[in-house]
Amino acid sequence: MIDFSLTDEQQMLVEMTHEFVEKEMLPHEETLERTDALPPDLATSLKKRSMELGLHACNLPEDVGGGGLDAVSVMLIEKELGRTSLALAECAHRPLNILASCEGEQVIQFLEPTVRGEKRDCIAMTEPGAGSDLRGMKCKAERVGDDWLINGEKHFISQASVSDYCVLFAATGTEVFEDQTVSVPKKRISAFLVDFSDPGVEVAPGYKNVSHRGYTNNILRFDNARIPQWRIMGPEGDGFRQVNQWLGPTRLTVAATCVARAERAFEIALNYASTREQFGQKIGKYQGISFPLADMATEIKMANLMLLETAWKIDQGNVTPEDCAMTKLFCTEMLSRIADQALQTVGGMGLMEDLPLERIWRDARVERIWDGTSEIQRHIISRGMLRPLGS
Repeated sequence: MIDFSLTDEQQMLVEMTHEFVEKEMLPHEETLERTDALPPDLATSLKKRSMELGLHACNLPEDVGGGGLDAVSVMLIEKELGRTSLALAECAHRPLNILASCEGEQVIQFLEPTVRGEKRDCIAMTEPGAGSDLRGMKCKAERVGDDWLINGEKHFISQASVSDYCVLFAATGTEVFEDQTVSVPKKRISAFLVDFSDPGVEVAPGYKNVSHRGYTNNILRFDNARIPQWRIMGPEGDGFRQVNQWLGPTRLTVAATCVARAERAFEIALNYASTREQFGQKIGKYQGISFPLADMATEIKMANLMLLETAWKIDQGNVTPEDCAMTKLFCTEMLSRIADQALQTVGGMGLMEDLPLERIWRDARVERIWDGTSEIQRHIISRGMLRPLGS
């Protein structure tokens, strides 16, 4: 028997998060868009409130101090938070899933303070010359006695300016991989906990972004930054596996927020079509308007089902990289189609700042790029289909 209904607890989480977003986040969207900055006092207030509601660190297991919610519940929360601007939604912080693998001193110095809200984390992978090709990264860590010396640069690092440390992925050597019949040397990647107060670490301003105003990106520079051995996460060279394990749930988060924004854009278009009159009748009566609305509703329903199934499979322990890639691919590209069609339905007014449509339209573009481009998702999906057939 297939049951798509939510549990009482999940329904309560949805209603609670929805109310939090509607009453305490949405009213600040216009100011955020106009100033391209999130006031520190507002960020502090929203963070405090999210901790009171139990949203902070809800994604981490209970045995490390988190909320211990299942993947379906976390996805539902992410979707509700996704209705608002990303900079506001991120005040209800969900730390990196990879932090659950912290051990020993890492737990005391990084994980526990993050769960308590005393420290904030971010992820550092992308480089100017290494985006989708992680093994092409030039940022490197060299073992020197009991320490690691890190040199290199990262960019597009989300929210580094409001974080205390990063989980840094750096090259720590090379090894030979068998690719078909050819031996190919590739870089080994490892993960490190790097505090931004460490000597040799610089957090520099990033780039002006057309999407997600107030949500900062930064450049990180490492100049002989000395990191003690205990800050490496897992065995040396294990970083690529950790990335793949961490990216699945992260891609589901991106997909959930995209569906939320698509639903918001659709609601605006639907309401407009039901009230706007042209040539003596409501424009929703014209098939040129009503048929695209039907297509939009159908795509949103498909996206919701994909979200639910993928999150459920994570909880069952049998989710595949292809599952997460398909969900991220469809939901991010669906949002672009919905945002564009919603704007077309509303017409010129949709491009005005009086409505959030132009923002949803702008914000939608980056979702097909970060956390794995649409092309990378298609590569993952096609590889998963063809490899078992020997291709």
